[in-house]
Amino acid sequence: MDKQTNINILKEKVKKFCDARDWEQYHNAKDLAIGIITESAELLEHFRFKSEKEVEALFQNSRKKQEISEEMADILYFLLRLAQKYNIDLTTELGKKIEKNEQKYPLEKSKGRNVKYTEL
Repeated sequence: MDKQTNINILKEKVKKFCDARDWEQYHNAKDLAIGIITESAELLEHFRFKSEKEVEALFQNSRKKQEISEEMADILYFLLRLAQKYNIDLTTELGKKIEKNEQKYPLEKSKGRNVKYTEL
């Protein structure tokens, strides 16, 4: 479904969900940012103190993979809600951030593969 869904559709889906529950009153920038960090910490719990081999094993376990996926979805939910409420175009901002990082970390001075990500 990732290939069939755009970010705006996801933002609208989150908005409808929240509007139906009258959650606007609870969703200010501070509380949404707290939600992002809280859910991020819950994601981290799955990996903390684990070796690379142990982490790979998590993704082979369907129950653990589902738990990790749910934490990732929670993070995405809060990020989409924050972007939706404050009219932030995530695609544009990600593109600008990648361009900025290309300047900050030029290929000739950076380790890793020689790949340039220019278009999303």
